[in-house]
Amino acid sequence: MSRRQVLSLLPAAGLLTVASPARAAAGTDHARLLANTVAIFAGTPDVNARPEVAGKLAAIVRTARQRLTAMDQAGDGELFTGLRLGADDANLRLAYQYLYEIALATRTPGGELDGDAPAQRRVVDGLTWLHERYFGDQSKGYYGNWHSWEIGIPTHVSRTMALLAERLKQERPELAATYIASMDAYLRNGKDGDVDLDSRFHTGANLADIAGNRILQGALTGDDARVGKAIADQSTVFATIDPYNLQHGVTDGYYRDGSFIQHHSVAYTGSYGRALLTRVVQTLKTLEGATDDGGSDLAGVVYRWVADGFAPLIFEGWMMEIVKGRAVSRTATGYADVGVIVEAVADLADHVEDAGALALKKYLRFLPDADTAAFVSPISIARYAAIRADSAVPAADLNPPARCVAFNAMDRTVHRRPGYAFALARSSDRISKYEYMNGENLMPWFQGDGAYYLYLAGEDQREVFGVDYFTAVSPYRLAGATAPVEERRTVPDLYGRFWYENPGHPLNFTSSSESQNTYVYFPVGGNVFSGGATLGAYGAAGMVQSDDAAYTAKQAGTLPDDFVAYRNARGTKSWFMFDDEIVVLAAGVSGQGGRDAVTTVDSRIAAPGDAVALTGEGWNGRAWRTGDTTPPRWLRYANDTRGTAIGYAFLSRQRVAAGLETVTRSQRVVRTSNPDTNVTKNVFTASVTHPAAGDVPALAYALVPNATEARLRRYARGPLSVLANSEHVQAVEHKSLGIVAANVFAAGPRLAGRLLIDGPASVIVQSGERTVVALSDPTMKREHVSVVLPGAPLRLVTADEGVTVRRVPGGTLVQATTRHAHGRSFTASLK
Repeated sequence: MSRRQVLSLLPAAGLLTVASPARAAAGTDHARLLANTVAIFAGTPDVNARPEVAGKLAAIVRTARQRLTAMDQAGDGELFTGLRLGADDANLRLAYQYLYEIALATRTPGGELDGDAPAQRRVVDGLTWLHERYFGDQSKGYYGNWHSWEIGIPTHVSRTMALLAERLKQERPELAATYIASMDAYLRNGKDGDVDLDSRFHTGANLADIAGNRILQGALTGDDARVGKAIADQSTVFATIDPYNLQHGVTDGYYRDGSFIQHHSVAYTGSYGRALLTRVVQTLKTLEGATDDGGSDLAGVVYRWVADGFAPLIFEGWMMEIVKGRAVSRTATGYADVGVIVEAVADLADHVEDAGALALKKYLRFLPDADTAAFVSPISIARYAAIRADSAVPAADLNPPARCVAFNAMDRTVHRRPGYAFALARSSDRISKYEYMNGENLMPWFQGDGAYYLYLAGEDQREVFGVDYFTAVSPYRLAGATAPVEERRTVPDLYGRFWYENPGHPLNFTSSSESQNTYVYFPVGGNVFSGGATLGAYGAAGMVQSDDAAYTAKQAGTLPDDFVAYRNARGTKSWFMFDDEIVVLAAGVSGQGGRDAVTTVDSRIAAPGDAVALTGEGWNGRAWRTGDTTPPRWLRYANDTRGTAIGYAFLSRQRVAAGLETVTRSQRVVRTSNPDTNVTKNVFTASVTHPAAGDVPALAYALVPNATEARLRRYARGPLSVLANSEHVQAVEHKSLGIVAANVFAAGPRLAGRLLIDGPASVIVQSGERTVVALSDPTMKREHVSVVLPGAPLRLVTADEGVTVRRVPGGTLVQATTRHAHGRSFTASLK
């Protein structure tokens, strides 16, 4: 295997060997490292002379002038007007950010403030003033959010000092060392003023940020050991997480299937994952030519992150909601999220080998044009513009046209076709049901209970998803979710602050305690079954809905009396993903405790002026209208203004409440720091109620993207059949594709149509000239899973390692060794 291939498989300990402190520090050119940093953020004379960069230069200067004016207008106790200091960590962080923005303008070639000595002196004086009054005294600092003190402020300070390194040497030669000593002292979640790889705070994107800052700090003071240790620490984030051989107990990072986890259990590619991508690519650029090895080998690992981790989650330039954690409540759009990734990819293309570089450039030309105003680096803007203008590079997606990706390590599934993409959020005892924190994502309760998002090609996704979706749509009616009928209260409403405070309890509830994470911020579920199989571009996924860790602990008497925990609805759910439809099954649904439960088939938003229509047909062939109490055979929601439509073909007979309403809410209902801006949307909702009393029939329906009415009528004659829909087995057949797909939730042999499956398991079988089988263990706990294919014996053609095939009475047994596979699918081809 090549060194790059080896690196992609190495555990963290192995990477420490690859990038040992001694090796990383040997031959470090500190001046080059600082020069690279200045070039990254300020550009170079040649780059900044290019017309594509003019807007960025103007923005840098404009921002700096605004900050200088704010300094002129500052009052007592302020460095910048309006930023009162001494009690608000966010204001102190902003003060350092403003100093950085001024310093940046004075080092930007071609800018109006380039070389402005008085402005640089004001920055140096500002750094000194802040340290003397608000940062240097350890007994008075570290209030508010730990992130400000360990990452946010040090990032701005380190970059500012790198930009003004020569000025500092001339006028305040002691200031860098003074600040570094203070920043080390604020690493209270570290060890002896340094990174602690065993700390839960020093993982993933957070670790990359801290180590990146320390590389700059070492260069400023000529400290080879500091630079070497920081490079070695950051190198650990390149390691593929092996859940069966964790290094330092860390679960944060990238997994074999492309998943990315931060905060121990949160699916986070779209927020922390992109931050990590940005930081490590910046480090590759910073180290270029400054060390013996600038990290070119590791660039190949980052390429796999992009191809297998990011690309499936980006649809027509939009980052999917299922991997954004609490960031779904922010006003920044999914397009802006992808803009950050685009900048990193443009830079990464300079560090990978020829084939990888070409693939990345093709992908950049395939994606919609990004807004370069949000790029950090002028060099990145110029590089991206050159790639976009290069007609010799054909546009090409990193995704094949048809793709189904089971991110089972983070309980997510993405199913893509040329006209749409389907994204599913699951949860389990491994992965959090949601993330709430710091007044963000205030009503997240059902986001991991099978909530899904159906993206249609050609749509402006800002009009149908993003913060406006979570603002206008009821948190109890997220598409795909099953919720009990009750009203819940947000954390600030319950406790009068952004967290639950009880430091006197044995669990020591404080704002950043482990108990806060476990029971308030991102609780996991109680279910083991969450995952599924993929067979080529087809997929099956299943989940048993459960209570979260907080409710379970409250029932056990573990939590304080005044701690509020909510009981969830229960149900067994499956999603089977084909070419033209996604089939959804739900069985055993109960609101628990005498409550009804509601499963939302879909919720979609549109502008009030859009021409939207809801049509349908009953099982008797008559037209179905809003308010009709008879079960529909199909419904169709169409936005004629945007030329989009979704059909819902019902495979079981239930009453469906479907209709349109105009909703107006402030964006602050989902995030306290959002602007108090009212959002008015036309909201479509289709839902099924599962009554608390009496028999509750199982639910089955198909989502049909871009459906016409004629096409929906054809589902009365197939090709979909529900073979089983219970708490034990859920299975469907797609006759046109020759596919039978099943989830078996119970232990032991179970029939799914004519398949005999040893559960728990997820199985897909496609019959044709050959019979192709995929098996997986969604519990991630079994040694083997197997299926018996009935009929004449079949012989093995090809199979993944760990798959065996043998004849048994009545058919052919296909068995996969799933131990330590972490939900991965195993396939076999037979004839």
